[in-house]
Amino acid sequence: MSRKDGSWGKFALGFAAGALIGVLFAPKKGTETRKELGEKIKELVDRVKEIDIDEVRENVSLKIEELKKELKDLDKEKVASIAKTKAKAIKKKADELVKLAKEKGTPVLEKAASDVRDKAIVVTKDILEKLENSKKKEK
Repeated sequence: MSRKDGSWGKFALGFAAGALIGVLFAPKKGTETRKELGEKIKELVDRVKEIDIDEVRENVSLKIEELKKELKDLDKEKVASIAKTKAKAIKKKADELVKLAKEKGTPVLEKAASDVRDKAIVVTKDILEKLENSKKKEK
């Protein structure tokens, strides 16, 4: 069992709980049970003394940082997903604008609507590309 992964504390707690339950439910005299319980408590105290508090603190801090990174990545994935959905909606609206301009407008209006659609597509692709590049840089 490695102390690097912070499992000494878990081991000591499990050891103590198991020893306490075993001693309390063992079919022995009260004096024997109390003596064994005292020995098990001494063993637990000895094991707790072996725990390196700085190492535990470092391991907990490391896990917290890993969790923060995962949450940050989750936020970026959520933003990318929303951006993709919005990009599709913008393209659809821009296509509708061009269609309406063709049906109701003049060639000048149609050209302006088409330019708006094309620019909207370029802008949304640029945003999505920047989001993807940002995700890749952080990995």
